[in-house]
Amino acid sequence: MPTRCDRTAAWPRLQAHFDDAGRAFDLRAAFAADPTRVGRFTQEAPHLFADLSKNLIDAPTEDLLFALARDCGLEAHRDAMFAGAHINSTEDRAVGHVRLRHPSGDAEVQATLDAMLAYADAVRADHTITDVVNIGIGGSDLGPQMAVLALAEFTAPGKRFHFVSNVDGHELAGVLKGLAPEHTLFLVASKTFTTTETMTNARSAKRWLEQSGSVEVARHFAALTTNVEAAREFGIETTFGFWDWVGGRYSLWSAIGLPIALAIGTDNFRRLLAGAHAMDEHFRTAPLEQNLPIRLGLLDVWYRNFHRFTSRSIAPYHSALKRLPAYLQQLEMESNGKQVDIDGQRLPFGTSPVLWGEPGTNGQHAYFQMLHQGTDVTPLEFLAVRDAAHDLEGHHAKLLANAIAQAQALMQGHADAGGHKNFPGNRPSTFFVFEQLTPEALGAFLAMYEHRVFTSGALWGINSFDQWGVELGKVLAKDIEPRLASGDVAGLDASTAGLLARLRPR
Repeated sequence: MPTRCDRTAAWPRLQAHFDDAGRAFDLRAAFAADPTRVGRFTQEAPHLFADLSKNLIDAPTEDLLFALARDCGLEAHRDAMFAGAHINSTEDRAVGHVRLRHPSGDAEVQATLDAMLAYADAVRADHTITDVVNIGIGGSDLGPQMAVLALAEFTAPGKRFHFVSNVDGHELAGVLKGLAPEHTLFLVASKTFTTTETMTNARSAKRWLEQSGSVEVARHFAALTTNVEAAREFGIETTFGFWDWVGGRYSLWSAIGLPIALAIGTDNFRRLLAGAHAMDEHFRTAPLEQNLPIRLGLLDVWYRNFHRFTSRSIAPYHSALKRLPAYLQQLEMESNGKQVDIDGQRLPFGTSPVLWGEPGTNGQHAYFQMLHQGTDVTPLEFLAVRDAAHDLEGHHAKLLANAIAQAQALMQGHADAGGHKNFPGNRPSTFFVFEQLTPEALGAFLAMYEHRVFTSGALWGINSFDQWGVELGKVLAKDIEPRLASGDVAGLDASTAGLLARLRPR
């Protein structure tokens, strides 16, 4: 396991450097003083270009961060993950999502992938199925939904895709209103086939089908689960499994990605995997100084623990990426939102920032006011696509101009003696560029983010691959649900008892 960052020789050196130069760092002065700055802080990676030059770093800062990574043993920890070591220590599991996109992966992985893709091809060729409803939550919803929307240009005509995650029946009811049972396929995505929200929705969908009296459940359901027996008892014969070394937020590359394969087809799904694998190889083999996920993860540590920035915003300037911020929220905040290290010791520093965002230019007219003139500094990440997938005149140039100008404005600012129109500037941003929004580009970007989260988590000395914080509320909900029917408030605190009484159906 890696050495925790604050227990290394590099950590106090970084603190001294921050106190001496980092705290007062000015981007405008840095650009003026160093004509080579852009060259050092821009990088080509597989299917992705990144401009890091508008961040509050310079060569001495990054060199110290590389020293920190080496002192922590980051490279050995990375290699252990790729070798299949049980780095998920609290659950005694390997972390193997990278195996899912390796082109010469093990036989079991390839057999499952081939079977899933063959089924996807068969459904895509079945013109009687016009609507696919994915029922899942968390990693069984966010990744597939995000990717299907992002790759809409590659979606087969004649198929519509719907995603139901919330146990709130309004969501499922709203989807079912527009569907015909004989033309609908439901995918139930739950590793254990016991997830409360997912199974509640699945049972309601099954009743809806059965009420039609004209369709077979087995033909109109498939399950993405390891609990084949429970799925069969439900009436589902078509199942695709995955493994305990695949965490939910890392699972879109597995059978959980079936809705993606149904949408974009076998060849394009393999292109998605290939893009991710190319980034895996970059992360695995590139030296620290040219390793994009590592450079970004180190930047995250610099911002969180020295500048004390508590959040980061992402603004994808492409409407198809509208669900990307929600997906990345889970990836980062569920992975690194921890307060103890791998030994259970309380951490004396901050970990995961709050991650949030909206597509540009919508965000400009919502929260960019705070980014430019608010009292807190929030690093912003832009994601732009060079080539549009439409031919509407003038739109794409305006979109790209806005993205570039916002990054420029955050850095440069604008002086105003009156104050109200004063932009302080010196506000950091990173700018990512795709040439086109292709399956390869999306796969590479998502894998890059996974490895970035891995990097910061490793330096913080935490286990980025468990999520115990999700469980307590689930346990308490099982106690509360029957109380809503009975009205029993015995043993509850006054606030919980009062809310239960107010929310009980009359």
